[in-house]
Amino acid sequence: MEHITLLLGIVIITALVFDFTNGFHDTANAMATTISTGALKPKTAVAMSAVLNLVGAFMSVEVAKTISKGLINEEGIQPEVIFAALVGAILWNLVTWLVGLPSSSSHALMGGLIGAAVASAGIGAVNGSVVVTKVLIPAVAAPIVAGVAAMLAARLTYKLGGKVGERTSTKGYRAGQIASAGLVSLAHGTNDAQKTMGIITLALVAGGALESGANPPVWVIVSAGLAIALGTSLGGWRIIRTMGSGLTDLQPQQGFAAQTSAASVILASSSLGFSLSTTHACSGAVMGAGLGRKGGVVRWSTATRMFIAWGLTLPAAALVASGAELVMRTGDVGVAAVAVFLVGSCFAIWVISRRQVVDHHNVNEVQPDAVEEPGVVTTAMAAVTVPPTVAAAGTTAAVTDEDLKATIPAAAPTPAAPAAAV
Repeated sequence: MEHITLLLGIVIITALVFDFTNGFHDTANAMATTISTGALKPKTAVAMSAVLNLVGAFMSVEVAKTISKGLINEEGIQPEVIFAALVGAILWNLVTWLVGLPSSSSHALMGGLIGAAVASAGIGAVNGSVVVTKVLIPAVAAPIVAGVAAMLAARLTYKLGGKVGERTSTKGYRAGQIASAGLVSLAHGTNDAQKTMGIITLALVAGGALESGANPPVWVIVSAGLAIALGTSLGGWRIIRTMGSGLTDLQPQQGFAAQTSAASVILASSSLGFSLSTTHACSGAVMGAGLGRKGGVVRWSTATRMFIAWGLTLPAAALVASGAELVMRTGDVGVAAVAVFLVGSCFAIWVISRRQVVDHHNVNEVQPDAVEEPGVVTTAMAAVTVPPTVAAAGTTAAVTDEDLKATIPAAAPTPAAPAAAV
């Protein structure tokens, strides 16, 4: 193993902690729809996802190369910069997990890395072209491409499923969901676990333990894969609830379409070395699948909060990371202060999360704020719609006096006429 200093060891452990938070933060990407439709029991789904994340970590290192070689210039970057980047990424992951918002762990990491690098060596330390082509463009394109693909796939599944019975169709698509969820988990391992591999490799290069341009060592690949698998096994139940039922109500056909579309986009990006946000791809696919069913809706209030979190991820993580880097310039005391701040913040967030526990027992419970008030158009249509008691679909039954009474609000009682004077 390469020569590891104390500071470098702290950075590597912190990177694996980030990988752990990435695991439970992004479990929803693969398993939220499978759990919400009942295709798999919550704990079974999470265990399956953990195993496949581990397998996926060994399939490619292209994304790791983008992080370790392309995003920032390695020259002049010290291990403290990597540590500061991880502090920003971990805290953003935990804050968004606490409020149940599916934000991007990938963008949190890259935002932290950019902010710390700029604070340390100036704007020239960041490769702007790589940020645009392999980070920002995929960030915008991924949810759109996955969403459109999922919407079309959902419509196709309903069209094909209309030729068989509903029971047979539902059973078949639930089986398909299990397979597609496994594919998303595998894709997640090939993309997200590699980001930690890349950041550890970058730290090793910065600390002089590896030569510039080196690929991730085997022990880095193994440790990153185990960390993300362990995190996934815990299940990020708060975000699973949001993805599974907070954005839209999914049937097995839609869940299958969403997961298959998201997996295709993630695997394609991994092969190209794009540091894609699996959260963006999976969230876009869920919304697209929600619109792919006739009468399906997307809860845009929840989606809007999620979009805001996406927009804040890069700058928020960058701001925290740059602040941490500035504090660590004071030397060992600064490094210790940042480490204490990170541990204390993580503990505080965990304590707050215990006030309202979300786990595999209540992950599918419908929350009061998940039901939106009907809009003006919906209310107007309901007011003029003939009630079911008046005319059932496909019948020409005569309207009875009782039916008419049911459709007309009761009139206020007429005041009695004053008694005649005696």
